[in-house]
Amino acid sequence: MTRHHAADPDKRNEAIEPSSLVAHFGADEPLGLESGESLGPWSIAYQAYGTLNAEKSNAILLCHALTGDQHVANINPVTGKSGWWETMVGPGKPYDTDRFFVICANVLGSCLGTTGPASLDPKTGKPYALHFPVVTIRDMVNAQAKLVDRLGIETLFCVAGGSMGGMQVLEWAASHPDRVFSAMPIATAAKHTAQNIAFHEVGRQAVMADPDWHSGRYLEEGTRPEKGLAVARMAAHITYLSEQALHRKFGRNLQERAAPTFSFDADFEVESYLRYQGRSFVERFDANSYLFLTRAMDYFDLAKEHDGVLARAFKGSKTRFCIVSFTSDWLFPTSDSRAIVHALNAAGASVSFVEIETDKGHDAFLLDVPELFETTRGFIDSAARARGLAVPARRADA
Repeated sequence: MTRHHAADPDKRNEAIEPSSLVAHFGADEPLGLESGESLGPWSIAYQAYGTLNAEKSNAILLCHALTGDQHVANINPVTGKSGWWETMVGPGKPYDTDRFFVICANVLGSCLGTTGPASLDPKTGKPYALHFPVVTIRDMVNAQAKLVDRLGIETLFCVAGGSMGGMQVLEWAASHPDRVFSAMPIATAAKHTAQNIAFHEVGRQAVMADPDWHSGRYLEEGTRPEKGLAVARMAAHITYLSEQALHRKFGRNLQERAAPTFSFDADFEVESYLRYQGRSFVERFDANSYLFLTRAMDYFDLAKEHDGVLARAFKGSKTRFCIVSFTSDWLFPTSDSRAIVHALNAAGASVSFVEIETDKGHDAFLLDVPELFETTRGFIDSAARARGLAVPARRADA
């Protein structure tokens, strides 16, 4: 059963009472986790756009990145800003809501309505905090699969997403191959590298070093580890950009001053920008969720249970894949995408690969990159023809 809430961010804790559609699963429908623990009751919050056709063959599941959410193409009730992928989702856009039923769910462990560390533990009536079980990318995908079941959808036309969202796409294709007709993992990898784990650990330690963290019980104490979380966000945000993009945007320009102050104020524009990113982030995201979700990414290694052979994860796959990388993405470089492509080729899967030239870094998948738009349109249209779905006349013969 689902329910819909009207948005009212001034009066609602979005973690507990989200302004989204919410699928609730009772104690008699527990979600088993990779750790061996289980959650129940639990909930998953989501947004849906477009119309599901009679055959239920036109559903697209979009998977969000680390600090994203379900508000992919609508005004975010917390920030008041447009959805994080509004450039890609909507009428006539690459993920065309005039043609497809587009779903985006808040991932397990996050903080905008899906059960996570800020949710109330039914055993205590208090926020789970660090008593929330550690979750994995597979756990997130299995939760999404329960939602898709609830919606009566047997096979998803496409699963797509970037970064951590791309990890979910790969997990969907590996764990539920018969339920994914096409898949589009963008700017992602089949495992997290030691360098990326290191970046995440710096962020987690920044949060946990904040005296307002209170060993994760800050909601009970009426505090928030804002300074630590802001520093974590600042450090992470640097990895989402490229040196070229930072230089183009900021260079060594001073921030509203003619000369250095010879202090530790934000003399440079780039310093001011990072401080703004940190401040704005703490207003919309839960610190414990940041810990849990970064840990989920760290644990991701799709080949591990296949004796380290990634191709075995996709053995016999009938899913159609389109892998996309960006030349300036040093967080998930093109070599990571090529490793996925090689594994899919070895498994005999149908795969295309596009490396897009841009200096916008890892965040390019969220920005206005025309080649990504066209790549997505072409892949979706090709998959639609193979699925027997209508393609707009202007592109039917393309």
